[in-house]
Amino acid sequence: MSQGLWVRYGGEPITEAQIEFAARHYTVALLQPQHAWAATRLKALNPAITVLCYKCLSSTRSYETVGPFTSGVSYAEAQQAEQAGEQWFARRLDGQLIEWTGYPGHYQMQVWSPAYRKRWVENVTAELAASPFDGVMADNDTYGDYYGLNLPIQGAHSMSQVHQGLDALIAEAGEALNARDKLLVPNIAESRMDPGKWERHSAYGGGFEEVFLGWSVTDFLDQPSALAQVEQMMGHHSPVALGQPRPAGVRRPRLTLLRAASDGRDAHPNFLAALAAFWVFGAGHWSALSAGDHDAHNGTPWREELGWDLGFPQGDAVQLSGAWVRSFSGGWAAVNLSDHASGALAVPVGLLSAAGAAAPTTLVLPAHSGVLYRFG
Repeated sequence: MSQGLWVRYGGEPITEAQIEFAARHYTVALLQPQHAWAATRLKALNPAITVLCYKCLSSTRSYETVGPFTSGVSYAEAQQAEQAGEQWFARRLDGQLIEWTGYPGHYQMQVWSPAYRKRWVENVTAELAASPFDGVMADNDTYGDYYGLNLPIQGAHSMSQVHQGLDALIAEAGEALNARDKLLVPNIAESRMDPGKWERHSAYGGGFEEVFLGWSVTDFLDQPSALAQVEQMMGHHSPVALGQPRPAGVRRPRLTLLRAASDGRDAHPNFLAALAAFWVFGAGHWSALSAGDHDAHNGTPWREELGWDLGFPQGDAVQLSGAWVRSFSGGWAAVNLSDHASGALAVPVGLLSAAGAAAPTTLVLPAHSGVLYRFG
């Protein structure tokens, strides 16, 4: 059993060594659409791995001139639609296209336009129909104005209209993909700010939380925000029905995918803290976890503890001495979500670390850190 997630949609070439490592270590992989060959190879090595294709919900990229495209609608196709009288590009009040701040060549699309959404769904379902991908990881299911839209703009006076468009696009795409035996897993931004969003948007295959417990390696969510974040992901584990008719179709697990911020080192404490929280709050129901530097999606991050199965929870997560702890039939996990050290925590006897050393009888967790031990 593995809880490893391979987030591999960076720009560097994928190597055979990485594919072989991923097939042995990860349970879910997120790849760019041009890496269908890598998805085929992963499936050959590990038929149980779930492989999702990256697609952006909210933008198109002008630098992509040849498919397959990372967006559901290419820049050229959107231009052709405008020449035919449609308007799929979002525009400022003065008519200018909206290029994303910090992402040259990325242009905001009108997610509130039924015509744009219809073409997005048609393109993506057709592309995936005969592909080796199990479904789509739909990026930029946004909440805030992360990319400099600076509303109001033409067709959208506030982010609520953007949210409504994304709600509709995810429902429409999810229904269409599920009917073709494919999953839809949006990158759901800030579900803690919109209770119920995780449940709605994960209904077609699962959800991806890309900023689990913090925005960056040093910019953490405070404890109330972190608890609000995990609360939205708890309890939504019912399987997803695929095929037609859906009630009688194949049922697939609903994925809960998490990525924490680190400096790129497997030994960074944020990685272990996120994995401890994965167990403390997910209780074994969440699917897979990764950690890495901002927009660094080229490596194969791994900790030995990702391969552990701690078994069944022995009670609820409880707060003790400033940390959250949970016991399992096969181990014990603790995480400190606060910005100061915990008090002394008593550790159950008989536990071992990943290195095989006996766990201490007591420990103090530094701020934003965690531990994971298992029985020998």
